[in-house]
Amino acid sequence: MRQVRGRFAPSPSGEMHLGNAWTALLAWLAARHSGGEMILRIEDLDPDRSRPEHASQIITDLRWLGLDWDEGPDIGGPYGPYTQDERRHLYDKAIRKLTEQGLIYSCFCSRAQLHSSPTLAPHAGETEWRYPGTCRLLTEQERQAWLEQGRRPLRRIVVPNRTFSFVDHIQGAYQQNLQAVSGDFVVQRSDGVHAYQLAVVVDDALMGVTQVVRGADLLGSTPRQLFLYQVLELTPPSFAHVPLLCGQDGQRLSKRHQALSLTALRQQGISPETIVGYLAWRAGLIKRNEAVAARDLIAGFSLTLLGKDPIAVGTNEL
Repeated sequence: MRQVRGRFAPSPSGEMHLGNAWTALLAWLAARHSGGEMILRIEDLDPDRSRPEHASQIITDLRWLGLDWDEGPDIGGPYGPYTQDERRHLYDKAIRKLTEQGLIYSCFCSRAQLHSSPTLAPHAGETEWRYPGTCRLLTEQERQAWLEQGRRPLRRIVVPNRTFSFVDHIQGAYQQNLQAVSGDFVVQRSDGVHAYQLAVVVDDALMGVTQVVRGADLLGSTPRQLFLYQVLELTPPSFAHVPLLCGQDGQRLSKRHQALSLTALRQQGISPETIVGYLAWRAGLIKRNEAVAARDLIAGFSLTLLGKDPIAVGTNEL
């Protein structure tokens, strides 16, 4: 049996909020309860949205909460680097391997073209528009014509018309036909930035991650990742998609919920133990909403205690 290796992989696009802390805490507890190792990886894949000051603040916030890790951008480790910006050569290598298999092609379709067809609209619970394969069979002459017009292509991967299924440790059995839901999906944008789906698979595999605990909003992307694991001949981890924390507006916590950022909560004098205790209470790990240190939750932790439905939170509960 492989040693458990978990990870938390935040994007440094803004301040950490209560929802980020929720996922980080649960991923950390799942790894530590199993006697496993924890990895911190900064997913600064998108240069337009990522900021180094946010990456530094993430590290500060996580340590303030009482969480630690065995490998990460601040302490190094055998599977670094631990920021995606420094791992782009690994994603290029993966794309070359897929290209050699005849699975990659250039796509010149604009977003406006795809969004003009209602038949390609996202299915319920999905955010990505299905791609019908328009550019898959372009001739070399047709591709060259697009390039001469100055159109920069993105890269897509050919997906099979079959169903991928897995059993999530929280959400249960899940399946998805890739052609029906996403079609041939993007692995590299037209500006050269690698897609999340590709990068996360390469990173988790090469870092030896065996257990992925993340938000339920990523459940629908897992079949695409399982397909990439298969064609890249890599070993997939197990998955546990935790319920999302939502604001009183019913929307998933994000940067717009400034009152629930860790910086704002800290400035209000709320202790890290109070935040951890509140999150543990909402997760069903403790019976009362009371302050507790993260390390004191390790022994009694179990993913089976978590529900599936989103959880509404508010500052009045802290």
